[in-house]
Amino acid sequence: MNYFFKPRQVAVVGASANRGKVGNSVLRNIIGSGYSGTIVPINPSAHEIEGLKCYPNITEAVQELGALDLVVVAVPAAAVIGVAQECAKNGCKNLVVITAGFKEVGKEGAALEKELVEICRSHHINLLGPNCLGMMDTHTPINASFAGDFPLRGEIAFISQSGALGTAILNWSRQQKIGFSQFVSLGNKAGLNEADFIAAAADDPNTKVILCYLENVVDGERFMDVARQTSRRKPVIIFKAGTSEAGARAASSHTGALAGNDRTYETVFKQCGILRVRRMEDLFALATVFLSQPLPKGDRVAILTNAGGPGIIAADAVESRGLAMARFCAETIEAMRAHLPAEANLLNPVDVIGDARADRYHFALEQIIQDPNVDGLIILLTPQAVTQPKETAEAIVDVKERHPDKPIVAAFMGGEAVADGAEHLRKNGIPCFSFPEPAVESFAYLSRYTKLRESTARQALPEFDFDRRRITEIIKGAMSDHRRILFASEGAEVLSLMGIPAAPTKLATTADQAVEIALEIGFPVVMKLEAPNVLHKSDLGGVKLNLRTEQEVAEAYHEIIANLHHHLPDTVAYGVEVQKMDQPGRECIIGMTCDQAFGPLLMFGLGGIYVNLLQDVSFRVVRGLDLTELQEMIRETKAYLLLKGIRGEKPGDVEAVVDTLARVAVLAREFPQINEIDINPLFVYEQGVSAVDVKITLRKVGTE
Repeated sequence: MNYFFKPRQVAVVGASANRGKVGNSVLRNIIGSGYSGTIVPINPSAHEIEGLKCYPNITEAVQELGALDLVVVAVPAAAVIGVAQECAKNGCKNLVVITAGFKEVGKEGAALEKELVEICRSHHINLLGPNCLGMMDTHTPINASFAGDFPLRGEIAFISQSGALGTAILNWSRQQKIGFSQFVSLGNKAGLNEADFIAAAADDPNTKVILCYLENVVDGERFMDVARQTSRRKPVIIFKAGTSEAGARAASSHTGALAGNDRTYETVFKQCGILRVRRMEDLFALATVFLSQPLPKGDRVAILTNAGGPGIIAADAVESRGLAMARFCAETIEAMRAHLPAEANLLNPVDVIGDARADRYHFALEQIIQDPNVDGLIILLTPQAVTQPKETAEAIVDVKERHPDKPIVAAFMGGEAVADGAEHLRKNGIPCFSFPEPAVESFAYLSRYTKLRESTARQALPEFDFDRRRITEIIKGAMSDHRRILFASEGAEVLSLMGIPAAPTKLATTADQAVEIALEIGFPVVMKLEAPNVLHKSDLGGVKLNLRTEQEVAEAYHEIIANLHHHLPDTVAYGVEVQKMDQPGRECIIGMTCDQAFGPLLMFGLGGIYVNLLQDVSFRVVRGLDLTELQEMIRETKAYLLLKGIRGEKPGDVEAVVDTLARVAVLAREFPQINEIDINPLFVYEQGVSAVDVKITLRKVGTE
């Protein structure tokens, strides 16, 4: 993609002299952007357009001018395939298809798009679109789009899945004086997608912050790899739309049901170091903070205010967002005590009271910013009788210029009275908000990103020894029987083969066999119905607990089968599972569900019958997972408090839980035929664990 954003020659296929046509808008945008390379209109019906020589087709243009680095296509959908084929024959490597009428319009359009993708892939052509606005680079400069506005030059790369939203943002950004380095409208993402452009922005020397508006991610695993690498170099800030649980697919396991669409994205962003915002306005506000402020060395915040209420609000926000209120050293407090009014509060938040003029703000700020226990400042101002918003802003800028190594974020609360001061701050690179909470929020993002950048290399998951052949055999056996769910005994065996302690379980098809199994594994035992499409066995009388004699086992077998026939007379049982009844421990749940975009998603939390009610769970995507993240995953839950031991109880074996999570992650990674895993409950003891109830669901039913 070396020449995608910096092409030497650009062709516009579908260029038109008609100013009402998209092809004309694209051509004039390229000219108007100040692009200094060769611009090549392509139209068989014209000899000249907008003062430029026009060529009838790509082939003749290449024969005369040489290779075309970028071809922008604005012809009807039916003609796009021919253009792509001609580009392939002539060695064109970057294609931007503005044209709509592909998969977004239905089956015929989808077939057309598939053909376009096949041409581009087979000839190694980078394809942006179709159905997109185009792309821009303000430093090249080039505006290869049909947007009405070309942004100001800046250091923000903006990648948008919505073209219409993109045009609105471009128009708004000029009014707000926000500049961009690159702008990309993704369209249908048939070829290049968000991962490609995040990677390109990471390598762009003119880009310092990467922003994305996304509705979905098409290549989740590559997205995660690119995002992980990029986020350590530059902030990646994403607004993800489509957060409702209506977008989540149906799932038969606890894990699948609890994961949900938005929860999965939240997990992915967290693991990859992506900063997520929930409002579009925060996307750009946060970008300006990262562009203008240094990263704090820690999370200790000082608050300076001329009103008590806003100071309290800011202090609450600091604690709720995981930051720390800075504790001043004695020298700072003494210096402020000597020069500030007796009524002033010298402890954090520092309240210089309502009659503070600019000089008082200036003095207090000078003392606070030099305190070694302060990592950054939040300055609040409310308009009162003698307040000097503009002069106070000038004082803040003066101190900032002399102490540039600590971030300062302001909130000037009010309207016209504070407008000049707020504008002066923004012009001089100090973010200014209207209320305390977003100011604190922005500092929290800075602090979070500092921790991300400073995090050290982590320990990868161990390479466990396991019987791959036997596990594969079990999975293939179920698939050949057209079963989507492994028997409980098969699931327990799979876990045991992975080195995870599981309660001994075997399938009995007769009462006599059930007795033999019970004698073999030892009393007491649990017996559970094994029948197709029966998920909630206890509701049908399909579970019997604490069986201690041969007679009880035989009677339980007959009773379970009779209950099935009573409730579901047309269902034939596979048999009854006989399981060793373990001593109870602390009940946890470990699960896995396979996300369509990101692959296996691991879950841990409080188990038992309350898992869906309490939803005390945490998630991690298996790709790139390490042992540190598994430990963090456990600590995020209330289950961790129980495992640590409360009210005199001895602690549970957390290390055994970490080991079990790691082995389930490896199982999911190594056997893609597994779609879902539920271990609920996992009994956790003072030493060791035991998987009591195991459910493993497969995909690609009936195939190998």
